[in-house]
Amino acid sequence: MPALTAHDPLGLALLVVAGAVASGINSIAGGGSLISFPMLVGLGVPELRANATNAVALWPGSLTGALGFREHLHKTRDHLPDLILPALLGSAAGAAILLATPERLFRQAVPVLILFATLLLAYQPQIRALGKRRDFRISKLGGAACQFLISLYGGYFGAGMGILMLAYLGLMLDDDLHALNALKGWLGLIINFVASIVFIAKGLVLWEPLAAMLCGSLIGGYAAARVAVRVDPDRLRKGIVVLGFVMVAWFTYKVIL
Repeated sequence: MPALTAHDPLGLALLVVAGAVASGINSIAGGGSLISFPMLVGLGVPELRANATNAVALWPGSLTGALGFREHLHKTRDHLPDLILPALLGSAAGAAILLATPERLFRQAVPVLILFATLLLAYQPQIRALGKRRDFRISKLGGAACQFLISLYGGYFGAGMGILMLAYLGLMLDDDLHALNALKGWLGLIINFVASIVFIAKGLVLWEPLAAMLCGSLIGGYAAARVAVRVDPDRLRKGIVVLGFVMVAWFTYKVIL
């Protein structure tokens, strides 16, 4: 029996579902590539092409996800102009590095980066309380530097990028998780869009699997965002932390293999 591929009807149907789930996860916390990227690879797409196709497929979901949080953006939108340029430059650099260097070394660092971000998010209330007592905040310059580095990673691979952004935004801004998610959504849209332009220009995208994932991505991002705004922020944070630890385990396993 021939192996199922990303061009078979059933394979394309699985990619629609994977795109919806991944985009929904990205709209809430980040890490949706944990679903969609392995699905592409499992359906026979080479790793580099899977990464490029995945990045292009999920960016429209970032748009619908950002729109889903639009009622909360007014709390954080004044910070968006300061972070756009670092997001643009970082994502372009990350995509260029992906095209020019092997993935192996960076993949080994991914579990450590995601673990660090997840721990920051897990202890965010304590960290913010400490910051209030000692007047500690990440400055605008520090925030721009964090956004550049996270965008660099996002342009390269991107799984866990949302958790990294939520972690540093929580140390920079005194807003609830939904407001941070609104800002994160627009920054993620910028990062994925720039990387997508680079990958399309280099001919790395497989168009048929991309179309299937796009259909799911557009639905999943908006639907999840509309549900998430009705969830208690603290419960949502704890759910994101659980997702982060699952991601750490998965990427560690991939590195060991």
